Amino acid sequence: MCVEYCPVQYPDKFNQEISHNKAVHVYFAQAVPLVTYIDDSCLYLKEKKCGICEGVCKMGAIDFTQTAEKMEVKVGAVILAPGIEPFDPRVMQEYRYGQFENVVTSMDYERLLCATGPYQGEVLRGSDRKHPKNVAWLQCVGSRQVREGANSYCSGVCCTYTQKQVILTKEHDAGAACTVFHNDIRSFGKDFERYYAKTAELPDVRFFRSYVDVVREDPQTKNVTIRYSTPDAGVKEEEFDMVVLSVGLNPPNAVQGLASTFGIELNAHGFNATVPANPMATSRPGIFVSGAFQGPTDIPESVFTASAAGSQCGQLLNRRRGKLAVEREYPLEKDVSDDLPKIGVFVCHCGANISRIVGVPDTVEYALSLPNVVYATEQLFSCATNSAQEITDLAVEKGLNRVVIAACSPRTLEGLFRDTLREAGLNQYYLEMANIREHCSWVHAKEPEHATEKAKDIIRMAVARAAHLEPLQEFDLPVNKAALVVGGGVAGMTTALSIAEQGHPVHLLEKAPDLGGMARRIHYTLEGMDVQGFLSDLVRRVYQHPLVHVSTEATITAAHGYVGNFQTEVKTRGQVKQIQHGVTVVATGAAEYAPTEYLYGDDERVLTQLELEGGIAGGDERLLGSQSVVMIQCVGCRNEDRDYCARICCSQAVKNALKLKDAKPEMDIYILFRDMRTYGFREDAYREASERDVKFIRYEPETQPQVEAVEEGGRSVLRVAVYDPILGAQLAIDADTVALAAAVIPSEGSRDVAQMFQVALGPDGFFKEAHVKLRPVEFGTDGVFLCGTAHYPKHLTETINQAYGAAGRAVTLLSQDTVVASGSVCDVVERQCISCGECVRACSYGAVELIETPEGKKARVNPVLCKGDGLCNAVCPTGAITLRHFTDEAFLSQIDAAMGDAAGEAEFSHIGDKVA
Repeated sequence: MCVEYCPVQYPDKFNQEISHNKAVHVYFAQAVPLVTYIDDSCLYLKEKKCGICEGVCKMGAIDFTQTAEKMEVKVGAVILAPGIEPFDPRVMQEYRYGQFENVVTSMDYERLLCATGPYQGEVLRGSDRKHPKNVAWLQCVGSRQVREGANSYCSGVCCTYTQKQVILTKEHDAGAACTVFHNDIRSFGKDFERYYAKTAELPDVRFFRSYVDVVREDPQTKNVTIRYSTPDAGVKEEEFDMVVLSVGLNPPNAVQGLASTFGIELNAHGFNATVPANPMATSRPGIFVSGAFQGPTDIPESVFTASAAGSQCGQLLNRRRGKLAVEREYPLEKDVSDDLPKIGVFVCHCGANISRIVGVPDTVEYALSLPNVVYATEQLFSCATNSAQEITDLAVEKGLNRVVIAACSPRTLEGLFRDTLREAGLNQYYLEMANIREHCSWVHAKEPEHATEKAKDIIRMAVARAAHLEPLQEFDLPVNKAALVVGGGVAGMTTALSIAEQGHPVHLLEKAPDLGGMARRIHYTLEGMDVQGFLSDLVRRVYQHPLVHVSTEATITAAHGYVGNFQTEVKTRGQVKQIQHGVTVVATGAAEYAPTEYLYGDDERVLTQLELEGGIAGGDERLLGSQSVVMIQCVGCRNEDRDYCARICCSQAVKNALKLKDAKPEMDIYILFRDMRTYGFREDAYREASERDVKFIRYEPETQPQVEAVEEGGRSVLRVAVYDPILGAQLAIDADTVALAAAVIPSEGSRDVAQMFQVALGPDGFFKEAHVKLRPVEFGTDGVFLCGTAHYPKHLTETINQAYGAAGRAVTLLSQDTVVASGSVCDVVERQCISCGECVRACSYGAVELIETPEGKKARVNPVLCKGDGLCNAVCPTGAITLRHFTDEAFLSQIDAAMGDAAGEAEFSHIGDKVA
C-alpha cells in the first residue's frame, strides 16, 4: 500500500534493485520481496513533509521517528557475505554508456525483461519506447582487460547470463535479431554447453568472435553503430537498435573498509585472500566467507558455499549448538473436518508477473461466485511477510477452513503457505495452490484475455479440489546420528571430517585400497597448492579422528531405509557388515576419459594431461627435455557422445604449460583450443602463459587436429596438423610430446549407487541435484546429499567448497532428534486387494510389500518409506490403494470443474462408481 499511495513520481529509469519509479520501492531477493526501501527522493526525508506511507502501513513497518543506533553483539564466529557489484562501464568511455540512450548494461536489460521492471516486462528502448528489433551484446565489458578501471580476471557468469537474455528476448519477440560479440564462450557449468547450443540454434541469433568498438549514435533514430573485425571481410560496421554491455563483477563497494574492520587480508583483485585448502577461511581465525566474496561465482556455488561456511562455524561452535534455539509454537489445531467448507481465495499479483497479463480484480470477483467460497481478495505479493500474516489473520477473522492461494508454483512456496494455515490453527493440508503464473501468465503473455479466462478455470478447479481436502497428520521419525559417506576422495574425506568435527560418527567407504581418489594423480594447482602434501595431511586426519570409521576395498551390496534411518550392507575385504546411519553423502568422484583418438595408446609420446603432470612432477627427462609440446583440448567432450564441457581442462593445460616453461623456458608449447575457459582468477595464469610465449591456436570442431608419427630430419616426431581460422591456413607442428585434455567422465559405479540409494542421474551420467540453485547439494530423496566431481567436474577448491556445503546440509538433519514425515502417503483397503503384486513392482522405494493375513496375502504400505508419488495407486486394478491428499474424489471434482458444467459431472460420475 505504501507504494500505491506514494505521491512522488519521477521518470522511468533503469534500476538494478528496485521495482517502481516512486520514492517507495519493493526490494527483491530471488523474486521474493523482503522489505520496502525508501530512497532519497522521499519528501519526508528531504523536507519533513508527507509521511503518507507511514500512515497507510498496516504493519507499522515504516517509522520516521527512528534514529541510527549502534549495537554490540557478541558472537563466536562471523561469516562475511558482502557479495559483488556490477562493473560500471562509465569508467570506459569507449562504450558510450550514459552518452548514447540505447546503450544499456546487462543489469539494465535484466530490469527491462522483468515483469516488475520500468515497462512491466516489455523490452522497450529508452529513446522512443519502441521494441528493439536488432540487439547486440558485447561481452567481457570490464573483465579480462588489463587496463585502468577494468579487471584482469574473468567474471565467469557473463556468457551464460547473456545467453539467457537472448532466449528471453526471442520469447518476448520471436522476430528480434540477436548478435553476441564475444571472445571465448565460457559455458563451463553443468548443462551450460547444451544451453549455449540451444541459444545458438535459435533463428536470427549470431555468435561472433570479435572485439568491438561503439562508434556513433544516429541523431534521428538513436540507433547505435558498432565496429568489429571479421576473419574474411576485414573490419565492418553495423547498426543496431540497442546495444547491451555484458558487464562483469567487481568486489563489493567499500571492501577495503570491511577488510580493515574485520582484520582480514584481500587478494590483488579486492576479494578475500582465499586459502586453496580451505576456501571459506580468511586470514583471521573464526571469520569465514561465502558466495562471491571468494571470487566471481554463480548462484549454485554461492548457495553451497553458504552451507559450507555454516558448516565451518558449526565445527568451531559445536559445543554451543542448540543453546540459543527457540522452538516455534503454533496454536492448537481446530477440528473442522465435519464443518461445511468455507474457502478463502487469495490471488497474487506477483508484482506484475501475473497482474500484467491476468486481470486479477476480475479473477477475484469470479472466485467469489464459486461454490463454498466465502472470501476472496488480491495481494501484491502473497509470499511477503505481511501478506502471509494477512492470510493467517483473515482465516481466523472470516472463519475459513480451506485456503486457495492463486499464485506461483507450489514447488518453492507451498511450505510457507502451509505454515500460515498452522498459524491460524488449521491443518496445513487444507491448503490448495492454483498455479496461475507458470501455468498461465508466463505461457500466455501475449494473450491477456485468454490468460484471464484460464486463470479463472485454474482457480475454479482448485476451489473444487479444496472442498474435498482432508486433515492429515505428519509424524516424527527418530534420527540416527551417524552419517555414511560413499567415496574416499578429497570430497568424501572433507565431508566426513566436517561432520565428525560436529560430533557425529561417520562411516567412510572407499572402493579402492587407499583413500585419495583422483587427487592421488594431481600434484599442484594453479594457485600453487602442494596437492600431495595436502592429501597426505587429509588422510592422516581422517584415520586419526575417533569418529571416522574407514572401510577400503568396500562394495555396497544393499541399501534400505528412509531419511534419518538408513541401513546399508557393505562388503569389505571379505567381510559383510550392516551400517545404520541417518544420512548418506554420495562423493564417488569421477574418472578420466581414455582417449581413442590422436594415437593415444598406440604411441607412448601421446599422453593425457594427468599423465603429463605425473611426468613433470616425477622429473621425467624425456618430457622435460622435449623441444616441442602440443596440447589438444576438448578430447572426448563437447561432442555428440558427451555434450558437456569438462570445466577443468583449459586450466589444467595452462598449469602444465607453465610448469614446462619453468623447467625449460625455450620449449615450444602450443595449445590447440576451441574456447579457453580459464574462468575467474585463472585468467591471470592464461595471460601469463601467453606472455611466456605459449602459443594458443583456435580450431573449429569441424576441422579437428590430426596427429601422425613421421620422420623429420633424422628424428621421429608427432606431426600435428590443424587449420588456423585467423591465418586462414593449415598448420603443421612437429612435436616431441602430445598432451590430450581428456574429458572428466562419471565414475564407473555411479549407476549402481544411484539405484541403491534411489537417486537420479543427469543426461551426462553425473548425479542430478534436487534443484540446481535452491538445493545444489541435495537429492530429491530426503536424507541423501552429494558433492565433488560425482556432481560435475570441478577444480579442487570448488570440490572442497561443495564438500563442506554437503556436510553443512547433512548436519542440519543430524542435529535434529526427529524428522517429520509427510502425511500424504498411500493406504490400502485390504478387502479390495487381490494380491496381484503390481503395486510392489511399481514402487521405486520399496514401501509396498505383500503381507500374510487371515484373508491371504495383502498389500501393505510402510508410511515411513512411502514418498507419495502415487505409482502404486495408478497401477492398482481394483482401486484398493488410495493416496492421501490426492484422492480420486478430489481429482474427479477438479475434472468436473474443468468441464465447467453439469454435463461434466455426469460424464465422469461413472468413474467414481467404478472406484467405489
